[in-house]
Amino acid sequence: MKTIITLIICNILSFSFIHISGNEKDTTYEDTSVIIYKFRINKEIGPATWRIAKQSIEEAQKINADYILLHLNTYGGLVDAADSIRTKILNCPITTIAYIDNNAASAGALISIACDYIYMRPGGSIGAATVVNQTGEPMPDKYQSFMRSTMRSTAETHGKDTIIEGNDTIIKWHRDPNIAQAMVDPSIKIPGIIDSGKVLTFTAQEAFDNNFCEGLADDYKEVLKLIGVRNYVIKEYEITSLEAIIGFLVNPALQGILIMIIIGGIYFELQSPGIGFPLAIAVLAATLYFAPLYLEGLAENWEIIIFFIGIILIGLEVFVIPGFGVAGIAGIILTIVGLSLSMVDKIVWDKEFGNIDEVLKSFFTVTISMFLSLFLSIWLSKKLFTSSGFKNLSLATVQDKEEGYIGVTTNQFELKGKTGIAITVLRPSGKIEIDDQIYDAISEIGFIDKDEKVKVLKYESGQVHVIKT
Repeated sequence: MKTIITLIICNILSFSFIHISGNEKDTTYEDTSVIIYKFRINKEIGPATWRIAKQSIEEAQKINADYILLHLNTYGGLVDAADSIRTKILNCPITTIAYIDNNAASAGALISIACDYIYMRPGGSIGAATVVNQTGEPMPDKYQSFMRSTMRSTAETHGKDTIIEGNDTIIKWHRDPNIAQAMVDPSIKIPGIIDSGKVLTFTAQEAFDNNFCEGLADDYKEVLKLIGVRNYVIKEYEITSLEAIIGFLVNPALQGILIMIIIGGIYFELQSPGIGFPLAIAVLAATLYFAPLYLEGLAENWEIIIFFIGIILIGLEVFVIPGFGVAGIAGIILTIVGLSLSMVDKIVWDKEFGNIDEVLKSFFTVTISMFLSLFLSIWLSKKLFTSSGFKNLSLATVQDKEEGYIGVTTNQFELKGKTGIAITVLRPSGKIEIDDQIYDAISEIGFIDKDEKVKVLKYESGQVHVIKT
């Protein structure tokens, strides 16, 4: 079902589905050619980066590539997205090569260490993987502990050599786990490498001197020469128009605006009769909100469903159920939960680290956007029709009673003093006929039989008051 929905959304957002293109040679491979699949991470690591890495690795496996070349130049990003990429690389049966073009900081360092080979451009750097918040301040130790263990275990996956020298057994790691965790924790000291109480960052030459990268290269072509590959074809992942649209729509600031439009559209729709333009705007905003998150693998089917269930419950509370109770409260909760969880990657839920911060961040984004939208909608609804441009869309004149405006006819007041015939028994109410017109009447004194003459005393509360004559 998800595949069908994904295809539908893709058709709506873009008509471009070609992700792969041959760069070096024709796409018809020679039997002796080595297939190199290349993709880039050259921006902040997040959901979009994870999606590109996932699709690239899966495509490389489909075409039976011999190597995956990851071209890196990043200052880092979200830990959960980086860990997802790391896990995908570690589980990949194809040999992976990281080429660090200038920087592989923080989450970029973690991804690099996961690859089988690391090559760096002279002047590049790798390290500084301390977990920080949005202001750049280091997070509490439980977060650093998770990152330390992740960096250490990733380095350990590349194995070690056991060397016997005399009576001594020497363990030589292919990628030293202590160096990896020193890139996170400033308290770790390694003689001859880091003892300043600072987080470790290697230059390209330092990484090579300490066996943390396999070599230095000016470009990826030189990397392929260093690993002994001569006759090859390059297949490179290219960002399509669809990817560009998705990357734009998953921006947190834009997501907040879309939430405001969704809530604002629903508010104005509830204020107006029938189904009209505000609902159409809300539906469009909801599509632009959920579609890219769904394609990114963030929003699940059940999260989208509970959002719409919440909207339905709110509608029932407003239009069907009197008052405001369980249905309305449940609707608000489900709406917030659906919007919030759709923004969070569910891939990494470590019992120690988890992504509870991402959940809280998305929750606050949704709630703040909703309250801001309601405030602006109420303010706008008051200002819109009083502005000079829109004042003619609504009736502004007040029809005062003192000026002769009333909501009912005044003919009955003219009946006072007139006589008529009771056409039913008045016990004490019934009907009378005056001047060939039938009126509801009530007897002031006793019962009045049918066909007896009556006289009108007054008209009050929608009834003519009469007595028998």
